[in-house]
Amino acid sequence: MPKTTQLVLSLESKPGVLAKLTRTLARAGVNMTALCAPETAGRGKIRLLVSDVARAREALKAEKYRFSEEPAVTVLLENRPGTFAEIVEKLAQARINIKNAYVAGEGGNQLVVLSVANADKAEQVLGG
Repeated sequence: MPKTTQLVLSLESKPGVLAKLTRTLARAGVNMTALCAPETAGRGKIRLLVSDVARAREALKAEKYRFSEEPAVTVLLENRPGTFAEIVEKLAQARINIKNAYVAGEGGNQLVVLSVANADKAEQVLGG
């Protein structure tokens, strides 16, 4: 369960905005490995994991995107009931706050991405 850097963008929620962002990354040769894009009050707070953070930074800056970075922890779990509960319970017992979480899975495994207050401690608690 490696620590990683998550890119965070706050973008207007309207047709074509996400398409432009993803095309920007694609032209730079950056693969998105995870994406979370909830909407709040007409804006989307996009969280991305990418294959090459440095290249993504350059591409986003070149296109005048404003973004921030936050530490995250990724965990690959068996896709069965209770596996997610087990890891979030461990974090709760260690008093680590989860600011954001998203899960994607199909078949045998699921990728869990956790934005936490202390990624180093979370990685240690989860056995990374």
